[in-house]
Amino acid sequence: MTRLKMVMTWDIRPGREQEYSEFINERLAPGLVEIGLPPSDVFYTAYGTVPQIMAVLDVADEETLKKALRSRRWVELKRDLLKFIENYRERVVSADPGSYF
Repeated sequence: MTRLKMVMTWDIRPGREQEYSEFINERLAPGLVEIGLPPSDVFYTAYGTVPQIMAVLDVADEETLKKALRSRRWVELKRDLLKFIENYRERVVSADPGSYF
């Protein structure tokens, strides 16, 4: 069984940093755990021409990912996240060494 990672990147909208931070800590992170996509790594870029935030989520398998992304909770979380961010992208990659998805 191939383990997966979902990689999400974005930039925080200027002037929304406080609201964004509260949303991430109070709703997004717990919600991702609830639907089976717990964050494993989160990176913040302070300088450069790359996305400001990169979040990496653990995905047990393809079926877990499909179920999570079809859930009402995911739709709500993503909709609310998009209020605070811009330049959102997501992709799924293999987490198994030497494997490609």
